[in-house]
Amino acid sequence: MKRIMIIGCGGSGKSTLAIQLARKLSLTVHHLDSLFWRPGWQETPKAEWRVLQEKLCAEQEWILDGNYGGTMNVRFANADTIIFLDISTFTCLLGAIQRFLRFHGRNRPDMAEGCQERLSWDYLKWIWTYRRNRRPKILIQLDKLKDEKHIVLLESRCAIRHFLSTKKDQPAIG
Repeated sequence: MKRIMIIGCGGSGKSTLAIQLARKLSLTVHHLDSLFWRPGWQETPKAEWRVLQEKLCAEQEWILDGNYGGTMNVRFANADTIIFLDISTFTCLLGAIQRFLRFHGRNRPDMAEGCQERLSWDYLKWIWTYRRNRRPKILIQLDKLKDEKHIVLLESRCAIRHFLSTKKDQPAIG
């Protein structure tokens, strides 16, 4: 596990898992939200975003957390491990609301400067419809990749904790 891609619904815990796994495995984590969003919640242009994804994936070791369907194929092609947080809608909604309450009016650590935490109806709707609209396509793609990539499907917070407890700490290089 040297090139790890973490995907899942908003509020599922992607960034939290990425940070914990990075500590255990001494890998660099890149939060895609902090790279995609510019101050004032301005999006990175598509062509520039794709080039950045390709540059990140060219690195020898990494953890990338985030979805961004338009460039997911770049990460699928370069990852050796794909972790899909297939967490219930209720748990994801609760996670998003708790994050909003914790960071309301401030930038969270995994977000770009100038993007204060917010919670919109569109985002809540995206979480609400994720399992119906996006999950099936992801599962089909993961099934296609199962013979060439290490696929990890985690379906609960308990499963995430168990997964982390089975990963051996590696000494930091340096």
